[in-house]
Amino acid sequence: MRANHHQFVAFAYVVREGSFSAAAVRLGVTQSAITQHVTKLEKQVGSQLLLRSREGIALTRTGQDLYDLADRLVTLDSSIRERLEGYEAMARGHLKIIANAPLPALRAISQFRMAYPDVEIDFALYGWTTATRLLRERRADVGLITDAPKIDDWERIPVQKTRYVAYLLPSSSLADREILSFEDLRQETVILPESGSLTERVVREAEAKKGIQLQRKIKMTTFPLMCEAVFQGAGIAIFLGNSGLISRGLREVPIAELTETHETAVVAPKDRAGLRLVKAFIDTASSSAFSDPER
Repeated sequence: MRANHHQFVAFAYVVREGSFSAAAVRLGVTQSAITQHVTKLEKQVGSQLLLRSREGIALTRTGQDLYDLADRLVTLDSSIRERLEGYEAMARGHLKIIANAPLPALRAISQFRMAYPDVEIDFALYGWTTATRLLRERRADVGLITDAPKIDDWERIPVQKTRYVAYLLPSSSLADREILSFEDLRQETVILPESGSLTERVVREAEAKKGIQLQRKIKMTTFPLMCEAVFQGAGIAIFLGNSGLISRGLREVPIAELTETHETAVVAPKDRAGLRLVKAFIDTASSSAFSDPER
């Protein structure tokens, strides 16, 4: 027997959704049907495609190679279905969105929901390394990524430019400064995103270039958590300026060693960028309402 279309689709959705049960829900079939399709596909390929554990599923090397093809097949199916069903298909669609900076993504999602209130949206915030990897592996439909790599297979449209700043409590002795230096922050507790983030890399490179080492650092997973830590008096956070409403009440002070402007772009695999829902989201995110970081 040869692998059939249903097996590839089931396999692609297990990877997309992160589990057999979630794939079954998205496809409207039983979990046992999904399991049977994937098991049969693995037998046809002659190699294990997925590693199952309590933490979820992961792709083997063979699985990653096959997933890229299977996902392109699913995307082509979606494009054909859109042509057959017309714009009615948009009302019951599903989008998986990821980002490494919250504010541009959440602004775009808010505006998109006004136009398409019934579309199901999955949104997750990741560090830069994880976010770019998930897009490379086609694990998301679209992403908003700062300093997104230029890849031929990606549609990439700039939406915002900003620079790194220090987030401080208004009561901080440094809050009234017009600009801060690493020397000013040397004895402070500095809050950074987790390892693998763009912020952590930019700060590390600036330290090496200036020959100044920030002595005390705390790593945290997301910008909202970093801001909460600042409000609680845990330290001073370094992150892109104007990154979220949660930072209201904090002072944003530029940093002398971090003068470079960083560009956030809306990014999607080119074949997915042509799908109506993905294109509608890209158009929303890249509209003039999001090009001005002060808005």
